[in-house]
Amino acid sequence: MTTHVLLAPDKFKGSLTASAVAAHLAAGLRRALPDVEVDELPVADGGEGTVEAALAAGFTAVELSATGPLGEPVRTRYAVDGTTAVIEMAAVTGLEMVRPDDATARRATSRGLGELVHHALMRGARTVVIGVGGSASTDGGSGMLAALGARLTGPDGELPDGGGALVDLADVDLSGLHPKLASTTIILASDVDNPLLGEHGAAAVYGPQKGADAAAVTDLEHGLTRWVDALARAGATGAREHAAATGAGAAGGVGYACLLIGAERRAGVEVVLDLTGFDRRLDGVDLVITGEGSLDRQSLHGKTPVGVAEAAATHAVPTVAVCGRTTLDADELTGAGIEAVYALTDVEPDVARCIAEAGPLLERLAERIVADRFSARTAVRHAEGAQ
Repeated sequence: MTTHVLLAPDKFKGSLTASAVAAHLAAGLRRALPDVEVDELPVADGGEGTVEAALAAGFTAVELSATGPLGEPVRTRYAVDGTTAVIEMAAVTGLEMVRPDDATARRATSRGLGELVHHALMRGARTVVIGVGGSASTDGGSGMLAALGARLTGPDGELPDGGGALVDLADVDLSGLHPKLASTTIILASDVDNPLLGEHGAAAVYGPQKGADAAAVTDLEHGLTRWVDALARAGATGAREHAAATGAGAAGGVGYACLLIGAERRAGVEVVLDLTGFDRRLDGVDLVITGEGSLDRQSLHGKTPVGVAEAAATHAVPTVAVCGRTTLDADELTGAGIEAVYALTDVEPDVARCIAEAGPLLERLAERIVADRFSARTAVRHAEGAQ
């Protein structure tokens, strides 16, 4: 009887892409169980790696130049399949593109994200998925809307980009917004549940992660408040209500701007699993292997391994996970639907070596999984071969 394994890992941040993780796991599985059938399906949670997951599932790359987080041109890409476009904010205005400090926290813009959405609309997209993890900006999505036709003005005319500039915002004109937005399905792929403003909002919670000091956080909060007020004066439907909505604070307030243009917010991993046809690929599968670099309590709140395990469980397919390290106990893992965890630190206690040699170590973990999960089948095959 042939063993079927579906590999659905996320990236190991700082070490391997999701595709590379899957490839190394596949190599280890095939070495330990030569006739295993392996389906490699790299996935993501809506942040970095979302476009890669779509491309691995058969989408086509669209490459272009767009505005980076600090206004510089960057080469980037998004993925398309028919009239569906998948856009990843981290790939155009991502935090990893800047050196986070007070100045970059104030200047960073979401304009490039809006340019990608505009480009997709002009190519005929009718559904646009926006994955917003890993953003550099705290501009309330003002840069994104500006790229889509909104006009922001201050005391001296057109307002510069960036959350810091919003403290001088006087008026917003939405009459020039792209007309195709009204007939396009926008999906906000995000697990962040923060509102836009306040102590749990975009500036207060995520501003420091983007380099903002206490003064910058205060200014960014002030700017976001002026942004909401200006939009309300401009007649934007639900301007104040959306600011308090779950997920409005995602990506420095890009979540808020997406809600303003009618986006539906969904869990990032759920969106990616739908895009990649995960359910369909579970047919006949004996085991799912998922994973990410660090499997911890944060993983229990919408991260890839738990989302994969939950989806697999609906088809009664067991799931195990690989990771660099884990801090979860047995009860937490069971509650998340993960039957076992295999960590790189189990085979190599030196964390630096785990990061540098993640690929070969993952292959060793795959061999361990075969020994633990399929040893009986392996023994039967050896016996049959000896007859």
